[in-house]
Amino acid sequence: MLDLALGSALLLLAAPVLAVAALALALSRPAGGVRVRGYHTGLNGHPFLLSSLRTRRLRLDLLSRLPHVVRGDLSLVGPAPLRFGTPAAAAPWRQLVRPGLTGLAQVRRGSALPWDEAPLLDQHYVEQHWIGLDLAILARTPAAALGGPAARTAQDPRTAQDPRTAQDPRTAHRVRVPSATQITGRSATLRRNKWVPSARAD
Repeated sequence: MLDLALGSALLLLAAPVLAVAALALALSRPAGGVRVRGYHTGLNGHPFLLSSLRTRRLRLDLLSRLPHVVRGDLSLVGPAPLRFGTPAAAAPWRQLVRPGLTGLAQVRRGSALPWDEAPLLDQHYVEQHWIGLDLAILARTPAAALGGPAARTAQDPRTAQDPRTAQDPRTAHRVRVPSATQITGRSATLRRNKWVPSARAD
């Protein structure tokens, strides 16, 4: 219900911006066309055709996916949509929910997050999600979407061995996962697959 109501409202607000962006793209005639399309894995493993404007540089590609939220292909918040047929998309826990327009992994990209922990964050969201966490993720999404290249380097395997971002081997088995309360100042730690509140805030 939240997806339909809030998704419809956001789509109405974003429609003029998306129309101008689509017109600008059409006039510039980008290689590959105005839209990016591909089959992705949805709820219960069913494929759906995901379409978005070719506007990642302007950070409008997420807004252009709002029609998928209204249609029920995507949720506002959920694990990242993956290409249909890829091994990661077949994970059983991914079949339980719709993929999201934004998600826990997406809003953490600007932090010191090792690039290979995004699937663990998505899995944690599926197992622990609730309305408070959804609202906290939505509140963080605009800042994360405007984070620029720095928001993407946390997932780039080429930076995984950078000594400035490398994990301490003594704590490499721990996966730091934010909850709604951590986003507001408190923290928690996911040790392997066990959720254990930490003793102090980050």
